[in-house]
Amino acid sequence: MCQTSSERHQAGYTVIELIVVMVLLSILSVSAMPYLGSATGMRDDAWRDQVVVALWHARSTAVTHRRVVCVSFTATTVSLAMARNNPATACDLPVPSPDGRGTFAQAANSAAATSVSPTGVLYFQPGGRVTTALGGGATAQWTVSLQGVAPVRIEGATGHVE
Repeated sequence: MCQTSSERHQAGYTVIELIVVMVLLSILSVSAMPYLGSATGMRDDAWRDQVVVALWHARSTAVTHRRVVCVSFTATTVSLAMARNNPATACDLPVPSPDGRGTFAQAANSAAATSVSPTGVLYFQPGGRVTTALGGGATAQWTVSLQGVAPVRIEGATGHVE
């Protein structure tokens, strides 16, 4: 049986159908943009949680091992190192993270900005205090400021992290 030209079906979309699809996609993308912005906020919250856990782990390690644990910050990482001996002369033994990486915490947001006040390394002493020097000395109130989330505060006299 032979088909006539009026019985043939054409494949493809009309211009009007393509325009309608483009309009619908643009409306969906505009409505989804606020949710994509909140995903960055979740990454920042996760970075804050990692910093808090790293500080808790540093205090716990210092108390249980009876050694000084040094906490070093960069804008996007937290590293822990422990003194081999007590009394300490240096923090020369890296404390591996739970997944075995060299850094204990790593920000997922490469634009994260972390600063510690007062500046420098935090020294968690075997008794739980946090001091400004390896051999002990003065305690201080530290604030770790993280971009987009609440700061982390460390009480030097007790080592409490909030």
